[in-house]
Amino acid sequence: MSKIKVVIAEDDFRIADIHEKFLMEFKEFEVVGKALNGEETLQLLKAKLPDLLLLDIYMPDMMGADLLPIIREGFPKMGIIMITAATDKEFIEKALSYGVESYLIKPVNRERFEEVILEFVKKHSLLMSNQEVNQTYIDFLFGKGKQERKGHGLGLPKGIDEITLGKVKAVLFEKREGLSAEEVGKEIGASRITARRYLEYLSSINEAKTEVVYGIVGRPERKYFYI
Repeated sequence: MSKIKVVIAEDDFRIADIHEKFLMEFKEFEVVGKALNGEETLQLLKAKLPDLLLLDIYMPDMMGADLLPIIREGFPKMGIIMITAATDKEFIEKALSYGVESYLIKPVNRERFEEVILEFVKKHSLLMSNQEVNQTYIDFLFGKGKQERKGHGLGLPKGIDEITLGKVKAVLFEKREGLSAEEVGKEIGASRITARRYLEYLSSINEAKTEVVYGIVGRPERKYFYI
């Protein structure tokens, strides 16, 4: 899968740099530009045609919320995540009406940021894939499946944290040919044992399946596939 191109629109360059560092922890992303105001944002969008825009509301020349109708007219398929200190209901309603993916309030909780980014990666990958369109596909894109899972109120078992689990799922989702625990560990920067723990957990809740694959020399290898 080609890199997901991102533009960051933030009038505080220090915060923009922090967001860029967050994104660079995910190999799927490439930050193609940073804008300090609304005019620069529109110029960058036209020049770079990104897949995702991180947009602040308070900009020196215009409100980020006022950019939304302009952006949607010119870039209807681009994902938008708003990162702002604004908590006015007017802004939130406008974000909803223009199809904003997520709305994060500053200062951004890192775990929540990573969760939102992983959800975007999975949606983007799904839309770019040749997977058959069925109800599961639709539910995931529209967030229904996620809401239902949250509604169960089931906590994760000891030794399984949500962020690492999300990374493992994203790697499996991207590599449809299946991966071993060692390969997953390399992808997420963890040991084979840690990766296997998460993979076995996903298998136990039917979000991954396993197959024994025989290599060239006949040595069996356990591969994990995303369901």
